[in-house]
Amino acid sequence: MKLSQFKFKLPEEQIAQYPAHHRDESRLMVLHKKSGDIEHRQYFKDILDYFDDKDVFIFNDTKVFPARLYGNKEKTGARIEVFLLRELNEDLRLWDVLVDPARKIRIGNKLYFGEDDSMVAEVIDNTTSRGRTLRFLYDGPHDEFKAALYALGEAPLPKHIVKRPAEPEDMERFQCIFARNEGAVTAPSSGLHFSRELMKRLEIKGVDFAYVTMHCGLGNFRDIDVEDLTKHKMDSEEMFVEADACRIVNAAKDGGHRVCAVGTTVQRVIETAVGTDGHLKEFTGWTNKFIFPPYEFNVADCMVANFYMPYSTLLMLTAAYGGYDLVMQGYKEALKEGYRFGTYGDAMLILND
Repeated sequence: MKLSQFKFKLPEEQIAQYPAHHRDESRLMVLHKKSGDIEHRQYFKDILDYFDDKDVFIFNDTKVFPARLYGNKEKTGARIEVFLLRELNEDLRLWDVLVDPARKIRIGNKLYFGEDDSMVAEVIDNTTSRGRTLRFLYDGPHDEFKAALYALGEAPLPKHIVKRPAEPEDMERFQCIFARNEGAVTAPSSGLHFSRELMKRLEIKGVDFAYVTMHCGLGNFRDIDVEDLTKHKMDSEEMFVEADACRIVNAAKDGGHRVCAVGTTVQRVIETAVGTDGHLKEFTGWTNKFIFPPYEFNVADCMVANFYMPYSTLLMLTAAYGGYDLVMQGYKEALKEGYRFGTYGDAMLILND
């Protein structure tokens, strides 16, 4: 497959800037792989109609932290966006970050954060054209430092949500209701459609839930700059698959029940951690698995996805799962029918039958 095969014209007005008023009331498109049929459902919560007792949903329970900060450069006072990626060393308060504009920031520069410049950081390393290592100059306990740092941050909404500034409620809505393991700088967007009410109704129907963790990084939004997809390298992301998830998923597979991967990150996790026998295995580590057509999936027999941006690795994985022709036909209908795209957009359910 070539990069150019994932091009489509997306009107700006169809890129969702806000989530649906109720999480489970975004729209839902259903693709049936065997028949090629495409259904349009009014609400995401209609997903209930496709699952029964002992079916399993696999969720990514990573938790987003407020990773976008704005500081001022010493002497010049220039406003600098600092995007926290991950903590490198707790004791030394070292963080891997992106800075923008990068050309203004050099080793030795100090940045001041907060209305009273209460948080100070020093640039100690240049790692890439935009990347830096910051050392935060803070003497208190680590928990106190993290609380102070996060209080300065805002929800790290992706760049395609561009029409508005961040708002206080964004941090709650840019978080799945089952999020618990902190470490992501972007939400696993397909999980955002699940409300507490919908989860309860699925439980009452006998559906089981399994949780895995992948700390979603900005690599999900990085531009691909090669036409030949075999030459693209994904950023590595940390992931965890524990025994309980393996037990739940493998029992469903062995019992002939549906296993639904909620989102592209879950697909990458379970395809990284699958054994040669098709069973899910425990795993702790990192993955840079890049899935694009053609690809033979081993674990899930259905998938929840969002409507993703043109040229994105997320669209490529979805097309690998649903079949390139069917998924792109679904996107064509979504554009015609006014579906909303992006992190806060509408949802797609892909069924193998």
